[in-house]
Amino acid sequence: MRDAVKKGNREKRTMDVSCSENGRKANVSKKDDDGSFPVKVQGAGVEPFELQVHGFWLVQDAIMTVLGREEVAPRTSIALALSGVTLDPMSELQDVKGFKAGVTLRLVEEPYSPRSAQAHLARVQEMLKAAGPQDALMEGRSPAVLNTLTQTHEAPPTLHSKNRRANSKTEQSAEAPPPPAYILPGVSELPPLTTLLPTNTPSEAPSYLLDLSLSCWNPPPGFRKLQGDFLYISVHTLEGKQCDITSCPRGFYLNRSTLDVFDPRPAQSTPVCHCLTDLLSHISPQFKHNLGALRHRPSLPAEETLSTPYRTLSWLGVSSLHSHKSSFSCRLGLDQDLNAQAPDWNKELQAARDLPQRSLEERLQRDRALLQVNSAFVWAVAQAAEKVIDGFVDPINGSHEDPAFLCGGVFMSMPTHREEWLGGERGHRAAQRLELRCVQAYSDLSGDLQNLHTIPTALADYRGVRLSAQGLAPGLQGPEQAEVPNGLLYGFSAGPLENPSRRKLLELLAQAAKALSLQRHAVLGPSGHQLPLFTSVDAQGILGADGRYYLLDVYRTMPADANFQVEDGEEGKETEHKEGSFPRCHPPVLCRLRPELVKAFIQHKHAQFTQRVKAYMEENGGVEECMTSGDSRNIDAVRKACKDVGSVSDIIFEMRFNPNIFSPGVQFPSSESDAVELQKRLLKEAASFIINDQIPAFMNDCIHGTDIPMDGTSLRQALHQKGINLRYLGQLILSIRQSDLKHQLRHITRLAFAEIVVRCAQRFFSGYIQGVETSNLSAAASHFLCCLLVPHFSSASNGEESKKRSRRRGRGGGGAADSTTWTALSGNELWSQICQDAQETYRLKEGLGSNVDHLVEQYGLQKMSLLREMCLKTGIQLRLREYILDNRNKAPISPDDVLNILPVVKHITMTTTDATRMFKMAQNSLQKGLLEQAYEQLKEAAYLFGRICDDLNPEACQCLSLLAKVAYVQGHPAEARSVQLRVVVISERVLGFDHPSTIQQYVLLSVYLFAGGETALAQRCLYRAKVLLLTVHGGDHPYTAVIDASLGLVLQGEKSLQYLQSALKLNSSFRGDMDLTTALIHHMLAQRLCLTGDYRGGMNHEKEAYNIFQNKCGEDHPQTKCSSDFLRNITQQAVRVERSIRQGGVELSETPPEGLVPSQDTTLEQLALVNGILKTSYSTKMMEFKEKLKERKAAEEAEKMKLENSESTSENEASELPTNSGEVTEEATSNGEQKQEATERNAEGQPVETDASEKPDHSNMNGQIESHLHNGDCASKMECEEEEHQSNITNGVPIASQSKSSSIMTSVSEAQSESAVVNGNEGVVNEGKQAETE
Repeated sequence: MRDAVKKGNREKRTMDVSCSENGRKANVSKKDDDGSFPVKVQGAGVEPFELQVHGFWLVQDAIMTVLGREEVAPRTSIALALSGVTLDPMSELQDVKGFKAGVTLRLVEEPYSPRSAQAHLARVQEMLKAAGPQDALMEGRSPAVLNTLTQTHEAPPTLHSKNRRANSKTEQSAEAPPPPAYILPGVSELPPLTTLLPTNTPSEAPSYLLDLSLSCWNPPPGFRKLQGDFLYISVHTLEGKQCDITSCPRGFYLNRSTLDVFDPRPAQSTPVCHCLTDLLSHISPQFKHNLGALRHRPSLPAEETLSTPYRTLSWLGVSSLHSHKSSFSCRLGLDQDLNAQAPDWNKELQAARDLPQRSLEERLQRDRALLQVNSAFVWAVAQAAEKVIDGFVDPINGSHEDPAFLCGGVFMSMPTHREEWLGGERGHRAAQRLELRCVQAYSDLSGDLQNLHTIPTALADYRGVRLSAQGLAPGLQGPEQAEVPNGLLYGFSAGPLENPSRRKLLELLAQAAKALSLQRHAVLGPSGHQLPLFTSVDAQGILGADGRYYLLDVYRTMPADANFQVEDGEEGKETEHKEGSFPRCHPPVLCRLRPELVKAFIQHKHAQFTQRVKAYMEENGGVEECMTSGDSRNIDAVRKACKDVGSVSDIIFEMRFNPNIFSPGVQFPSSESDAVELQKRLLKEAASFIINDQIPAFMNDCIHGTDIPMDGTSLRQALHQKGINLRYLGQLILSIRQSDLKHQLRHITRLAFAEIVVRCAQRFFSGYIQGVETSNLSAAASHFLCCLLVPHFSSASNGEESKKRSRRRGRGGGGAADSTTWTALSGNELWSQICQDAQETYRLKEGLGSNVDHLVEQYGLQKMSLLREMCLKTGIQLRLREYILDNRNKAPISPDDVLNILPVVKHITMTTTDATRMFKMAQNSLQKGLLEQAYEQLKEAAYLFGRICDDLNPEACQCLSLLAKVAYVQGHPAEARSVQLRVVVISERVLGFDHPSTIQQYVLLSVYLFAGGETALAQRCLYRAKVLLLTVHGGDHPYTAVIDASLGLVLQGEKSLQYLQSALKLNSSFRGDMDLTTALIHHMLAQRLCLTGDYRGGMNHEKEAYNIFQNKCGEDHPQTKCSSDFLRNITQQAVRVERSIRQGGVELSETPPEGLVPSQDTTLEQLALVNGILKTSYSTKMMEFKEKLKERKAAEEAEKMKLENSESTSENEASELPTNSGEVTEEATSNGEQKQEATERNAEGQPVETDASEKPDHSNMNGQIESHLHNGDCASKMECEEEEHQSNITNGVPIASQSKSSSIMTSVSEAQSESAVVNGNEGVVNEGKQAETE
């Protein structure tokens, strides 16, 4: 296994060598830290080259790195030799005698085995395969589209050369493309779908051979096997020559066989070549020429060439007609032979988990090995699901009721006989989903708890069937070993037993229960005895044959959701049909709380606990007296608080939950009655916490822009982060309806309705598509989509076409009865089923209407968005073309439009421990304003992510995006651009080409491109972001205001005003007319109107901005004064213009005064503010402290004038400055305080900004605007600080809250964030390295 782990690092380490070419400047410095040094490699007919290696590498690592080089490919079966001695592959380089920097390693060709010869053929086939930009779409994967934006007329081959060419071409403003008509504000028509993905046919890749396949003379006869023949290969060259090649231990040679005569003897004057391509180059001159061109082609960046760990589905694809490429792999028999031996996935996973973790390098290797095993397992699950459902695999148990399959080492179960108490098929699906979630929870445990193992688990939904996929269980420990029972050590049916193995398992379960907040409890066993448990009654603990402890059947690990646990008489008739009434029944009986909710609820209870302790101490003489006194008053306060909040302990705060409460059939002993009642109370409080706290908190986050879901996926993630299950979608809609801010949350209502419709339709689709035979799958899928999206649709209009297609295909038999089944579905029937399901599951009485058009008209839902969501959930891939979904006369989606149905796999994710820890440290540093420290930590985290997952990971994508932001804030736009280019490609490939995160990354990339002068490319990125958002959700969304504001700043003239006005309208609608973001857009509009000469219009907008600032911040606030000064300048200019008109048209300069023209730096600052790159953070206490500090400084100045004693004043200042260390300070508003403020900034690590002019400086306006945009109510921050102070009173669970990467830059350089100009007078920023202060 260690060999496999080391092999996995080959691609990444190759990338580290060439990271400077791929823009990995952030990671280059780590090479030297790891002890890398160069060596020279030569031999085996390869041109000598230099290789960067690490001393801790195994020789096998170096071999795999060498084989990945373009100079060596496609050679395999190669060893390394030093001074004539072949090196042991499993020895470390640093242990090799005579190995040092600069040595020469020779490549040694090793003999082939039959399997290594096949591996060499596979390598040759992989290299000769012409990889095109649409290959990902052909395979149903999300492609990288960024290259199509950066291409120029010369069509540069690589991403970075494209960008360089784009840079040179877009410096001229004349080449900036105008915005397409379909993304202009106010346009109702959707952008064409063909704009989402590249439709241009790629240039024809050169051919190398007409045919490469297994010869008809295979397998070799016995007498030839004895002479070393492995197999025979038939080759048809471009020159028309046909020949046979023999594979043997020494390599490949040409034999004398023909199609009619078998003659395995070597042909005359033929060489024996160790590499097949060498022999083919000897046979075919054209092959040699084309192969040379292939070798010299520019290489793409690693993030575009490496395969993603998991498949990211694309709901659109190119037509497969005439585009299916022939592959030599099947003709060479590689698919069958190389995969003949199925891996033992459980053994692979557990071996990776058992790898050592003593050092950072070992932990990185372990994390990478776990990711590789889990990735390969998930790919195997997807392939096995297709083979099982398509009928290529027979059940291993021969049962048609509960069939089980074994394919590719994956055990797949498809139970049809389901337990009644679960609630039928829906309940069984819920149990499968919960099992996967709880396996994830146990897998994430660290430390000694990693000795508690779970079996590799995944779920695959394919063609309406949900398959549960697992690795093969290791078997039970044999009974012949002393002190070990026959495997089962823990469980409801395990019985009373005692031995060391059981004690060890119980110890692990107790630790796991503490980590998961589960309570140790007792239940009555089958024979009436008390059985202590740390889990649900279903869980079983076994000792496997491999000596490891396994936990199985953990689907009821998390506590029950009391809102959906109806006890006798609780749900009365009067409340049975009332919206928002709890508790109530739910179709799947299994309703459990999410781990995120349990964690949030414990934090909530801890806050209550600290408040109660403080209140009790206040009643008994005060907090300080109770803490310092030696009596029991503080202990009594803690005991009372523990009892009030429901702590399971009466001396410390400790929240635990019993997972068997509300479980049917579970009986508790009478001694547990008090504990059971306490647990029921806690679970009911947790259920109320969802309704009363978490849902309102989610709504508040959506209003203030913390979470901006754009589609069903992002809505689901945002709800889950709050611990809210999707069964609360109906309650969410009800809460929004009852809210005063329902108009501002209309995009959430729209998404919730769409998610409900799609989930209900998906459940119906599962049963619908299962009854369709294979020949009618595409027709049935297209018919279902038409019924969903077209009101009153029926098969009458396209039934004749379906019959013609069936006759044309010549598929008869049982198809007639099958056709009448799925074609009988109509749009009205489907919508009726959806409404019924929505009522039963989400309690939606009214809202869905009679058809989908009601949602379109009432809530602005887009049919295209609904189509996208449905395809992503069911795995349907549609042909990339325009779909007219409002046409009721003709089916908008035909069977030919359904390109494929792909399995949708749900799986666990492997943790990246060290990388994630470093990433969180960087986020904490940013919150403290330590930019330089955060920058270094982000580079470290990016390097660690690269070592583990080659950056192809959602969290790595967030880390790199944050690194780009910090680099930009520090004044390195070129580095930000380079990193962000990779971020966009990673997001497209890992999350999806139209994922909401990809949209945001495109907008951020446009900011960095615009800062580097690449205006045209920045505009194209913004155009694409707008197209994606219009398709995914529509224009009525808060993020549309961000994109439109960015376009308004990037574009010029009338288009700029058009987009800024649209952004103002949207922002006012979603955030309110008095929001500070609205004021910022008013100010930007005023600036742009001044450029056009419309001073009166600019004056009106600046008046609105001034009114908002005055209302929100007060008359004396600096930004209110800045707005007042800018308004005065506009008014004066407007008066001068009108006076000149009245005086007979005296000409004024066409150029506005300098104070009214925004500079390039101003525009960049405003772009960064609009997109959240620059943020500042203030607290109420900090503002009060700074006011007091200013007053104190004024008094000191007065004393200084009287006493003329500067030394004493300096000492007083020095004594005060450290108390404010690490905070971002407010810029002085008067010239008299400039020196003091500059000194304060230097002490806090901030650049110094001075004002050289006598005019009032308004350059701090944008930064101050932004500081209030992202802070909201200061009172909330004061409460948070108060809670944090209270949490220090007792020793309990600390309250930990990590901010998301989308709200990152919470503390940045004051001078940089506030250097945007309001009136054109810019301050001078003295560049200097910031001091890092804690």
